[in-house]
Formats: sequence, structure tokens, C-alpha cells
Amino acid sequence: MAPRRINPRLAKLHRNYTAEEVASLLDVNRQTVWKWLKIGLKAIDGRRPILIMGEELRRFLYERRAKRKRPTPPGMIYCLGCREPRSPAGNMVDFIPLSPTTGNLQGICPTCESMLYRRINLGRIEDVRGNLDVTFTQPGPRITDCANPSVNHYSDNPGTAHADA
Repeated sequence: MAPRRINPRLAKLHRNYTAEEVASLLDVNRQTVWKWLKIGLKAIDGRRPILIMGEELRRFLYERRAKRKRPTPPGMIYCLGCREPRSPAGNMVDFIPLSPTTGNLQGICPTCESMLYRRINLGRIEDVRGNLDVTFTQPGPRITDCANPSVNHYSDNPGTAHADA
């Protein structure tokens, strides 16, 4: 099961919380709060009951979230399988337009061979490109642009589909 994202904004800045109240507020286990106290969450003082300022709780959670961020440098795409930024195989990617101003860079991870995707703004493609060889592709036709759109339906006896229902 993937870890949930904890919302630091639930903590009120000018309020004191006990460890149990923090656990209840953020919907985490009490032992998680005690672990946070050991790794850097500061209590008001060392006495019992342990009290934590809301402002300190927010600061701790935001710093914890910032440490986990992995910025992707130019010329790389974040691989969800490897959980690291990677250079695509052969430094080749395709740009697939989604709108007149945005699109996806699509490549293959050289390590796990899964597809890599990175959404970019067309105006910022030079900032993201790095040493990548980008091939600009045309988007596929939309169903409204086709002369004979397919409805993906086959019936030997048309008109009886709703009679049985």
C-alpha cells in the first residue's frame, strides 16, 4: 500500500498538541508521532505530557516533504519504476503534442525498459532538452476529424439492443 500524503495545513499554527492529538489530527499511528519526535520534531519542553506547537509541526512536515522531492535535471526524465531521474535510452525522446502549448516527452528507461513520460510546455523545451534528441510527432486524428468514425459496436440485429433490457 502506498504511503498517504499527510496534509501539514491541518495543524493550527498557534495551538499546542499532545502526541495523541497529532496522531488523531493527521490520522497516523501514535508511534509515528513518537518516531518524529526522535528524528527532529521539537516538543515545547521535555516534560510530560509532551506538547508540540502547531507551527513546529507544520515546519517539520514541510521540511520532511521537501527532503523527499527529487528535481529532474535537464536531459533526464523521472522513471516511476526505478524511482530516479534517468536519461532515456539512446538519449532519444518523442514529443507528443497534447495542446498547442503543451505535450509529453516520451522515451524508454535504459535500466527497467519501462516508458518514461515528462509533461512540458513547448516554450520551455530548450530548458528541459539538455542533450536529448527530440523527435516532434504529429498527434493522431481525433474521432471528430474522421470521415467515418467508429462506434466500436457490432450487432447482427440492429434495433433489438434495448428490446431485451
